[in-house]
Amino acid sequence: MSTQTYALTDTATMLRRNLRHTLRYPSMTMGSVFGPVIMLLLFVGVLGKTLGAGIAAAGGHHLGGYIDYIAPGVIITAVASGSMATAVAVCADMTEGIVDRFRTMPIARGSILTGHVINSMITTVVSTASVIAAALVLGFRPTAHLAAWAAAAGLLLLLTFALTWLAVAIGLVSGTPEAASNSPLPIIFLPFIGSAFAPAGSMPPGVRQFAEYQPFTPVIETIRGLLTGTPIGHNGIFAIGWCIVIGLGGYLWARTGFNRNHVR
Repeated sequence: MSTQTYALTDTATMLRRNLRHTLRYPSMTMGSVFGPVIMLLLFVGVLGKTLGAGIAAAGGHHLGGYIDYIAPGVIITAVASGSMATAVAVCADMTEGIVDRFRTMPIARGSILTGHVINSMITTVVSTASVIAAALVLGFRPTAHLAAWAAAAGLLLLLTFALTWLAVAIGLVSGTPEAASNSPLPIIFLPFIGSAFAPAGSMPPGVRQFAEYQPFTPVIETIRGLLTGTPIGHNGIFAIGWCIVIGLGGYLWARTGFNRNHVR
């Protein structure tokens, strides 16, 4: 077999291993589902009327109730939460010594991290689909046609891929699984300081500028526009650009961290 065939076979083996771990210890995956669903229940069922009225008074654009505004933001939060759980799995492998054992075997080195990335993308897609289903049950009514749904799905996959490589890098540089679980928290909370729950224009100066220029806001606005028909403007270009920057930076950081650990 060729080198590429061996690499694909090794990646499939690592993917099976990681999927089995996910099924055996589903707490992280379940947390990435229930956390966003609880947020939906809180912001829609408890605070939705007040927040929705405030957005309407401030001139916010949304076609339906507050659920139609908040759902895209919560979907992005679900993607961030699911992807960042990878940091714990990678750190656990590095600190428990299993990666050192893999390095003594005749397997493609890249398959170790690639298996984690593919596994994370699969579980994150399942988690995100569950959150979208919950939003639909709670009253989310997107107006998107098939092409818009496909574009939204493509952007969500690109964001998942980018954040997963960033999570792999964080897991590689974290000393313990506990540290790996805490390090991604600022990234997970970034959508809260964006346009996920309220328009950036309604925020105080300083916070507004940060919200407008941070990576998650153009992604949220693009998904919101694709699903509910609100204006997207240049957000689509910025969203793709941020995903490429995060993904490339995460990949290079992960590769450097993996090689450095190998040298040690």
